[in-house]
Amino acid sequence: MKVKASMHGAVSIVNAIATGKGATLGISLGIEATVETQPGKGIIFENKESNLSSRLIRNVVETSVPKSELEKNKITIFVKSEIPSGYGLKSSSAISSVISLACAKIFRPKASDLDILRDGVHASIKSKVSITGAFDDACACYFGGFVVTDNSGIKIIKSEKAPEDLTAVIFIPASRRRGNVKKLKTLNGVFSQAWDLANKSDYWNAMILNGLATSAILGSEPKILTDLLDSGALGASVSGNGPSIAAVAKNDKISGIKKVFSSLEGSIIVSPINNKKAEVHEV
Repeated sequence: MKVKASMHGAVSIVNAIATGKGATLGISLGIEATVETQPGKGIIFENKESNLSSRLIRNVVETSVPKSELEKNKITIFVKSEIPSGYGLKSSSAISSVISLACAKIFRPKASDLDILRDGVHASIKSKVSITGAFDDACACYFGGFVVTDNSGIKIIKSEKAPEDLTAVIFIPASRRRGNVKKLKTLNGVFSQAWDLANKSDYWNAMILNGLATSAILGSEPKILTDLLDSGALGASVSGNGPSIAAVAKNDKISGIKKVFSSLEGSIIVSPINNKKAEVHEV
């Protein structure tokens, strides 16, 4: 049997590391996994993106496929992704969720969306690619739109579609340097306030507050955020644990936002908001 699953990336509204609660927004950078089974045994990657990805992929398969099926199936996996990895754009959550979805289609067709996401989260924690399991990130990749979650309880608190006329302009710095992520807990009161704003659907103020707090700790330049807001961004923040910076704006403000980033060393990605849920089908 051969199946293809697809979903998208996301940007942070509120980082979940400090409080165990997060909020995210789906963007349209895509990821696709093809999973094929044949009689035999073993997990084979057609493309090795990195050791980290291969360890994560193996853990996802071992978590989502029943042991008895692993014993009698050779499982071949191919992943195609537009999401740059290691910049806070949820590539690990997208990889774990898309493979979990493809495996569920073959081996556990009655699995719910939450079962599929949980398997990806558990595999992410086991692979050490995430401290909290990044349930908020996985949900935005899977469902699209705005998602507000309690990661520690693996609960979706709120999920709603984003306006269609919005685009994320993302800056990918030339340097991958990140600050000490564990220090985000120093400002847990601030992150808690940002999450409360997101929970009231005040997403842009939540994102701005999150951006100021994360940039203070992770070493980004907070002035960039105010420049982005001056140029018409509705919200702007370090995405995930950085080092990428995402600004969300109406489509007519994109060029002004690109101008702010153009003086910095790195590249710019323009990605419309995504409201589409993940898809999977037999090939």
